[in-house]
Amino acid sequence: MKKCQLFLFFLILLATGFNLSAQNSNSEYSIVRSIKLPGAGGWDYLTVDETNSRLFLSHGTVVNVVDLKTGQLAGTINETPGVHGIALAPEFNKAFISVGRNASVKVVDFKTLASLEDVPVTGKNPDAIMYDAFSKKVLTFNGSTSNATVIDAATNKVVGTIQLEGKPEFPVSDGKGKIYVNIEDKSLISVIDINSMKVEKSWPIAPGEEPSGLALDNETHRLFSVCSNKLMVVVDANDGHIVTTLPIGNGCDGVKFDPLLKRAFSSNGEGTMTVVQEVNKDSFKVLENFKTMSGARTLAIDNTTHHIYMPAAEYEATPATAGQRRAMKPDSFQVMDIAPVKK
Repeated sequence: MKKCQLFLFFLILLATGFNLSAQNSNSEYSIVRSIKLPGAGGWDYLTVDETNSRLFLSHGTVVNVVDLKTGQLAGTINETPGVHGIALAPEFNKAFISVGRNASVKVVDFKTLASLEDVPVTGKNPDAIMYDAFSKKVLTFNGSTSNATVIDAATNKVVGTIQLEGKPEFPVSDGKGKIYVNIEDKSLISVIDINSMKVEKSWPIAPGEEPSGLALDNETHRLFSVCSNKLMVVVDANDGHIVTTLPIGNGCDGVKFDPLLKRAFSSNGEGTMTVVQEVNKDSFKVLENFKTMSGARTLAIDNTTHHIYMPAAEYEATPATAGQRRAMKPDSFQVMDIAPVKK
C-alpha cells in the first residue's frame, strides 16, 4: 500500500479540525471505543473475521489479532517483516499473510494462529492479498514486479503468475470468476479472468489518479476506486465506463462498501472518513466527512454489525530531524471502532 506523509496530513487536520468537529456532532457515525494495542510500528491492511468476531491487523513486523467482543489482543502472528495484508480462507482453516520483505506468503492456522508454511511468491514486495472463494485461490499482488502470484488455497502451492500492466494496488472479486485490481501508476482498473489467469481488459479511470483502495457493489455492479487526487471514481464493472466521481479527503488508501446500507467509506489519511451513499446504480452523494485521526488511511468493515475499524496513532508535533516523519508517541497505537448512530 502507498506510504503516506503523515506530517502533511497532520497540518491539514489542524486546518480543518474545527469544521470537522462541528460535522461530527450531527453525524450518523460515532467512535464508540478505541482499542489500544502494543507496539510502535506502522500499519497497513486489516480485515474482519465476521464469523468469530476477530480483527486481523498488519502492524510493524507482526499481525495483531483482536477479539472484537472484548477489545483485547487475542494473539500475535510473528515473523512477518514488511507485512501488508491478510486473506482469510476459513473453509480451509487458513489465513494467508503477504510478507513484503521476504517475498513470501505466511500460511497460518485460522483458529490457533500457528504458522504452517512460508510460500515464496513469483515476484517482489507482495502487497495486497486476497482469497477468492470462487476459484479457491489466493492471489498476492506484487508491487515491485507488476505481477500477481496465484496460490492454491488447499495445497499452498503456487499454480501461476499473472502479468499486470503496472503496479497493482487493492483487488476485489465478483465471486463469479472476475477479479478487479487497481493499477496505481497507470491509473487503470484491470479485469482478471481467474480461470485463464490472464488480464482480459484494462479500463482508464481518468480523471482519477494513482488509485489505491477498491470496493465493489456486486448487486449494482459498481466499483469504487479511491485516488490520490482526492476523488472516488465510480466505475461500471460490466463495461468500465465512468459513472461519476465524488470528492473525498486527502491521503486516502482504502475504501469499503456496506452492501446493506449501500454506502462506500473512504479512509483519508488527513483524518477524515468520507461517507458516500449509493442512491441507485447511477446516483451517489457524499453524506459527510467524519472526523477520525491523522494518519488513519486504511479501514475494514464488519458487514454483520456495520462497525468500521480504522488504525491510527498519535504523533509528536514536529519531526526530530527536518525532512523526516514525526515520531509516534509511545503507547498511542489504537484501532478506532466506528459505529452507526442509532436514531
